[in-house]
Amino acid sequence: MTGYYPEGRLINTVENISAMQSLSQLTDAYHNGKILEARAVVCDSSHNLIVDLGIMKGIIPRDEGAIGIREGTVRDIAVISRVNRPVCFVITDFRKNDDGKTVAILSRRLAQERCMREYVSTLIPGDVIDAKITHLDSFGAFADIGCGIVSLIPIDSISVSRIDHPSERFTVGMEIKAVVKSFDNGRISLTHKELLGTWEENASRFEIGETVAGIIRSIEDYGAFIELAPNLAGLAEIKENIHAGQQASVYIKNIIPSRMKIKLIIIDTFDYEYQPRQPEYFFTGTHIDSFYYSPAVSEKVIETHFDPPQVLMRNA
Repeated sequence: MTGYYPEGRLINTVENISAMQSLSQLTDAYHNGKILEARAVVCDSSHNLIVDLGIMKGIIPRDEGAIGIREGTVRDIAVISRVNRPVCFVITDFRKNDDGKTVAILSRRLAQERCMREYVSTLIPGDVIDAKITHLDSFGAFADIGCGIVSLIPIDSISVSRIDHPSERFTVGMEIKAVVKSFDNGRISLTHKELLGTWEENASRFEIGETVAGIIRSIEDYGAFIELAPNLAGLAEIKENIHAGQQASVYIKNIIPSRMKIKLIIIDTFDYEYQPRQPEYFFTGTHIDSFYYSPAVSEKVIETHFDPPQVLMRNA
């Protein structure tokens, strides 16, 4: 990576802290165009962000709050939502306020533009990058990929095992890995499930005859789908008084790689408010060309190819 990270990663670094120890050090950061981070403490009535620099106050004018604010392509919520959170910026000036105190004039937009130019524009499909969940919606999770630049992970790209809402996998503020999936009008779309392991990798952690924990994800006429891992689910016969979202204890009756099937028997179920855990990644490299989820012996083929400029998901 080229030194650009999701907001919040830089704020507690020694270099960032030392840059705010004195006016002379802030002045050096100004002359060197250094990207810094500090916490936004107020968004005033004009949607200017007030930032706590420790030795002085910083102001990010509304139009400098994010790429697209000035042009009207990004809503002001992108600025308002930063209150009480770290923001990145470069210092563009020092001025005296009405009380005669020196304040720093900051620009988050310029930091984001540099991140776009020097980092985001260099990414290609298949690149594995750092990201930080910023907010969740019914259709997907939004993640900061650098300096507050946000990309979408569609809900069907979060994991192989289906979920009703991204909150079943992520929490706001969670730091994750993601894969660059595609580009659309300058915006990057991300995917996540390719990092969570193949069917075989996940199934290898279970054995016939074991009783293990799972989550009931859906109930169909022919059975109940039980998630054993984010990229692995099995099918159990329907039992009375069960419903989606319940925790389950399940007995593993059979594992059939050729059909990508795990046959389960439900032993017990109970209601429990599940809290998402930090994802566990099977792939730990920096770039992935192809992902073959299904075993070589499987009758069903599920694969992803990260071929610039297009990603193909085939289910045959």
